[in-house]
Amino acid sequence: MGDLVLSERELERCAEQIAGAIRSFVEDAGAAGAVMGLSGGVDSALVAYLGKEALGEDIQALIMPRKGVTREEDVAHAISFAEEQGIRYRVIELSRAIEAVEEGYPDMMEGEKGFLARANLCARLRMVYNYAVANTEGLIVLGTGNRTELMLGYFTKYGDGGADILPIGDLYKTQVRQLACHLGIPGCIVEKPPSAGLWQGQTDEEELGESYENIDRVLHCVFDLGYRVDQTAEELGLDRSVVEGICHRVRSNEHKRRPPPVVRVLSNNGI
Repeated sequence: MGDLVLSERELERCAEQIAGAIRSFVEDAGAAGAVMGLSGGVDSALVAYLGKEALGEDIQALIMPRKGVTREEDVAHAISFAEEQGIRYRVIELSRAIEAVEEGYPDMMEGEKGFLARANLCARLRMVYNYAVANTEGLIVLGTGNRTELMLGYFTKYGDGGADILPIGDLYKTQVRQLACHLGIPGCIVEKPPSAGLWQGQTDEEELGESYENIDRVLHCVFDLGYRVDQTAEELGLDRSVVEGICHRVRSNEHKRRPPPVVRVLSNNGI
């Protein structure tokens, strides 16, 4: 089986290519720099680090907690990291914006679907603020999604999925951690349980029902190496149901990875 562990040389190449891609994208767009959400987690810390490498002073971060939901340590880690890296940042608390939306649509307060709608609202409001700053200051928005999240559809449409470029979108979550460690990002950020911060106590792996290590190995076997489900389960020592569940999530969330379809009524040439 192919190895998900990257060598030191590969990690150096990844860092250089990502920083170069960010720099080129900003230049090609004629933008003044970039803005991004900084959560206190490893994905956004890695993007911020590489963005700083690429753009110097022309990157800024928005730290967007929700009172009673976002962990205090995440806010502290985000602020500390931004200050250590010399990245300009501002803290925008989301509670009042969420309340304003809920006042306009009270039904959002009801039932399980309402709970999920409010959770996704957090991610979408963060996107709104990212683009408000980007539009105002002539910036592009850096996304923080990794390959694992993109393949699983583990992101909010027009929320954390809304960005102009995805610098770490080709790295599995476990490889994001490798690169973050290689670049010296603090262990308190790299090693903490990943969380999208959408509700109190939420963690990615609990919601997904499996560790990122196992998820990445399954994704790599099935979609990179072309293994069958039963072959993957045997190779990795996992129950077939685990492999099937991960593959089902990838396929059922295909719509999240594609742009909205255009209904063709006047043209047939795809333009």
